[in-house]
Amino acid sequence: MSIQQKIDRITDILRRDDGISGAMHYTEQISWILFLRYLDSYEQKKANEAFIDGKDYTYVIDEKYRWSNWACPKGEDGKLDHKRALTSSDLRDFVNQELFPYLKGFSNQENDTKSLGYKIGAIFDFLDNRIANGATLREVLDIVDELKFNTAKGTFELSNIYERLLKGMGADGGNSGEFYTPRPVIKVMVECLNPTIGQTVYDGAVGTGGFLIQAFEYLKEKVSKTGDLEQLQYDTFFGNEKTPLAYIMCMMNLILHGMESPNISKTNTLTSNIRDVSEKDRHDIILANPPFGGKEKSQIQANFPIKSNATELLFMQHFMKKLKTGGKAAIVIPEGVLFQTNKAFQAVKKSLLEDFNLHTVLSLPAGVFLPYSGVKTNVIFFEKTGATSDIWYYEVTPPHKLTKNKPIQYDHFKEFLKLYHHRTDSPHSWTVKATEIEDYDISAKNPTAQLEEKIESPAFYLKAIQGNDQKINSLLNEINTLING
Repeated sequence: MSIQQKIDRITDILRRDDGISGAMHYTEQISWILFLRYLDSYEQKKANEAFIDGKDYTYVIDEKYRWSNWACPKGEDGKLDHKRALTSSDLRDFVNQELFPYLKGFSNQENDTKSLGYKIGAIFDFLDNRIANGATLREVLDIVDELKFNTAKGTFELSNIYERLLKGMGADGGNSGEFYTPRPVIKVMVECLNPTIGQTVYDGAVGTGGFLIQAFEYLKEKVSKTGDLEQLQYDTFFGNEKTPLAYIMCMMNLILHGMESPNISKTNTLTSNIRDVSEKDRHDIILANPPFGGKEKSQIQANFPIKSNATELLFMQHFMKKLKTGGKAAIVIPEGVLFQTNKAFQAVKKSLLEDFNLHTVLSLPAGVFLPYSGVKTNVIFFEKTGATSDIWYYEVTPPHKLTKNKPIQYDHFKEFLKLYHHRTDSPHSWTVKATEIEDYDISAKNPTAQLEEKIESPAFYLKAIQGNDQKINSLLNEINTLING
């Protein structure tokens, strides 16, 4: 079986378990099992490398709790040792009463926030085993044990499959669009900002880590020395996530993609007072698709100079404050932020135009975030390099209506990417001077499209006039009949 077929088999098995209800549950449970399998391979690899160098490797996980001892112990023939392998209630009780308490304990033992032990504790602090049937768990462990993490190809394939699991979790979770931003949109945003090694990348609404992973993959292509890779692993990527499930998924997603020590905090970004942000807290690159449509209480609003109960407006202020001098940002926002002109929205956009260079607005087509949300969205690109002189707009126009089964594709952005750096005008793009903007309405209104909508052929207007003449003559005849009897 391929890796994908094995994962599909696992999801089918978990769906039958009494403790699992829906894609969010089975993705969560697959995640911790995959993570421990990956962790075992990772530590074995480190131990082998140390042995070759004549050094000793200190395992993070104690021997009793390593995958190769509790999950799938092997005999001398390399096959599962059924005498040592726990199953049924014995396996379930060991996982619930010994393994999970041990893993959760790392959060109290480790002080180094960049250590692997600290990350393990942070993940399992918010996790529990939901698989009620020990026999079901045994089936899943045996399949996961067959997965190979000792090759770059195997890890890459698994990381992509995990991405698909997260996408499915979002679709199944009703309002869980937070778990997934379409990969083509993320890829385009990263390519436009073009991060370089040595810069820091931040997402204050990190979800399951899609933006940071894409930036990591992008920067890995630029690695030229060992120090570069270490910097990417430990000192480049930062993020916050407030919901426990998304936080867990993010940490495991980043690690499965090869980021050994992601700097992700489980915290509500909006609870931080942005007045306390100093230059050392800022970042070179900000990429995000923050939650929108929510309402925040007055206590949260007090953390922002411009008070509003609109979540998107508070996140905008946060990102503007967190951007370094010379830094670049690309943020997904609902269309309402661009055209709304009430006091709070005007004040935030005034600062965006006067204190930042809002150079590009990418108008995304309706349906980009289906099935999670039908809200029309845009991506705004801005830099902390001075005031805005003009804004270049680009309207993405796929050849068909976007649906759940016909999603946005990377190819739909080809022309945008070609024009972006020179910001050339075209039938799909146009430029507006900052001095021409009224009431801070910066919404995308394609002048070419508007003109095309207004201008019709002469035959169209002649036919309309003739139709009106016929109606007028008919009415005159009716009036004449009434008058003359």
